[in-house]
Amino acid sequence: MRTDAVGVAVAQFAPTADKADNLRVIDELSGVAAARGAAVVLFPEYASYFVDPFDATLAANAEDLDGAFVAGLTEIAAHRGVVVVAGLVERGAADRVRNTVVAVDAAGVRAVSRKLHLYDAFGQRESDWVEPAPVSAPETFDVGGLTMALMTCYDLRFPEVGRVLADAGAHVILVAAEWVRGPLKEQHWRTLLHARAIENTLYVAGADHPPPLGVGASVVVDPQGVEIAGIGTATDVAVGFADAGTIDRVRRVNPALQLRRFTVAPR
Repeated sequence: MRTDAVGVAVAQFAPTADKADNLRVIDELSGVAAARGAAVVLFPEYASYFVDPFDATLAANAEDLDGAFVAGLTEIAAHRGVVVVAGLVERGAADRVRNTVVAVDAAGVRAVSRKLHLYDAFGQRESDWVEPAPVSAPETFDVGGLTMALMTCYDLRFPEVGRVLADAGAHVILVAAEWVRGPLKEQHWRTLLHARAIENTLYVAGADHPPPLGVGASVVVDPQGVEIAGIGTATDVAVGFADAGTIDRVRRVNPALQLRRFTVAPR
């Protein structure tokens, strides 16, 4: 491991409708991640509040960015000495919410990403409860000389989202997910995480809910598509170490970002 490597942890757990307990688990797992060398700890989508199936309590428990959940994440980040990245049910318009991921350190919010593509697939209708984010420039943050960017669950299926983050200078894409179980779904999850890493020659980390609702399999993937850390189906933490030198070396051998002939444009 290089001395300039940055520890990126995926923390896999099953959020519930108890927001205080969710923060307790996030604190506990952040402590484990820090002890294992992590500087950044990625938690799943809907880490602040989750019910299955969705109902009116989702909007009733939504918060603003200056609400209690983000304040709790800030305290955890300060206490554990890490950047915490976690899914937030953010207050939206009327009775709908925003599916948001926040990156928080001891000083507060470092970056925010709201889900672009809602999960209206595989028999689900996320758009009944969640409003899609408008297309905007991605927010990034730096840790140890590496630029981190955020992505949410179903957005992983759209390669242009990853490409936009690569164009924004990302060295690491952090994917918060509740990747619902189903036929071939774990294969899709693993394949897409690897693909986004390979095609953009950067690190990708994905944190999911464990079974029975999620597929688990939270991983950190390097720029060549190699899993360097991972979890099976348990509530646990895995830490992979990312460094700019590895990205530079891979991009010298495979300069795909330079050789491409297409750009990404919003529709």
